[in-house]
Amino acid sequence: MSSVSFSSTSLAAPLLQSLETLRYSEMTPIQEKALPLILSGKDVIAKAKTGSGKTVAFGLGLLSKLDADSFETQALILCPTRELADQVSKAIRGLASFIPNVKLLTLCGGVPIRHQLASLDQHAPHIVVGTPGRIKDHLTRHSLKIRNVKMLVLDEADRMLEMGFEADIAFVARHINKEKQTLLFSATYPDEIKAMSAHIQQNPIEIHVDDSTSEQIEQIFYKAEDNQKPQALVALLSKYQPASTVVFCNTKYNCNQIAKFLEEQNYSVLALNGDLEQRERDQVLLRFANKSCSILVATDVAARGLDIKDLAAVIVYELSPDPEIHVHRIGRTGRAGQKGLALSFCSTEEAARAKAIEAYQNVTFKWDKFNALKIPKNSTLKPSMVTLVIDGGRKSKIRASDILGALTGEAGLSGDEVGKIDIFDVRTYVAIKRTSANVALMKLQQGKIKGRKLRVRALT
Repeated sequence: MSSVSFSSTSLAAPLLQSLETLRYSEMTPIQEKALPLILSGKDVIAKAKTGSGKTVAFGLGLLSKLDADSFETQALILCPTRELADQVSKAIRGLASFIPNVKLLTLCGGVPIRHQLASLDQHAPHIVVGTPGRIKDHLTRHSLKIRNVKMLVLDEADRMLEMGFEADIAFVARHINKEKQTLLFSATYPDEIKAMSAHIQQNPIEIHVDDSTSEQIEQIFYKAEDNQKPQALVALLSKYQPASTVVFCNTKYNCNQIAKFLEEQNYSVLALNGDLEQRERDQVLLRFANKSCSILVATDVAARGLDIKDLAAVIVYELSPDPEIHVHRIGRTGRAGQKGLALSFCSTEEAARAKAIEAYQNVTFKWDKFNALKIPKNSTLKPSMVTLVIDGGRKSKIRASDILGALTGEAGLSGDEVGKIDIFDVRTYVAIKRTSANVALMKLQQGKIKGRKLRVRALT
């Protein structure tokens, strides 16, 4: 890890204040390499995996150049998925906490476009984060103007190319003036990335950060045929007792079946796959991230955009035929220098996949056996938190301090009983320690927030 402090940079006081509030003091390797180049106006190609701190690097860069008094779109960030776009938006809002009147808008498919059109019609956002298809749609409608964008960021560019967004990215880039600064972040560096860079960047500086996961992630493989995997899953959950686990599957069907099986075993579990509506996805990710759900069963729709702090374990239920996807899966744990645990099942039919992954990572895997006969009782990993939903959000001018004040004031809770507070346009989600959830729910239902009585309920 780097030992260079953010305070040693030329960042303005409001950004340093945000970093202090977010408890970011020392830079990660990608931040140490990329931030000075970004602040100096250079085009950059950075090879770095998800979780390396790249969002903070480009977020600080674009906020440093932002003119909050000029109501035009000055920064555009393209992401491959809605999940990643939401994650990036949340991170940049956190960094912009002490800069007044910054408007950030997330523009992704899968949600009604009329709400986006209404927001764009009010006044232009300073920052837009979105998926290439929806951004192209707005440009075609002339509802979004990006000619004067100062910074274009392509986050997880390799993933966008894999998803067939190359033409859409080129379309978007043509709508921005040539004097822009372009930052391209990618976990891999195929020839297609070089070709894209040649078309949209000017004399980019290439930086690379070692993405080896071998040091911080303990990786163990288990031989298990398909009919043995459900019991093997319960056996490993019982053995390791991880506080939070992502279980990766290859198909939506298996994702739903495994989630159903675990639910029948009385585990706190949610499924994440491409069939969910945006609001459902938001709630699933939010409940898992704030520790009110112990297990998330997911397809690879979550493999890139998922950024959960302190994820204890990843269990690969089915091996991917692509070794790179396997690395992205297990890379959800052991982030930011922390230790992680990755457990993978391998059937006889998957043996060749295991060998390919081993060769790709250039390591020798540790193999172990599971014992389904030694599953202790009462090992269903109850989550430590419960999520409460409040029918009021940013549009009602609700802030995290309003919620915290209501809970620690009239409700009588202590600050350490309140977890993450996530504020959306019309709803707010707050995590409460399980032992205090009923009291908090009753007090919020009976009391007022910012002088108003709002509907409050528990997510189950």
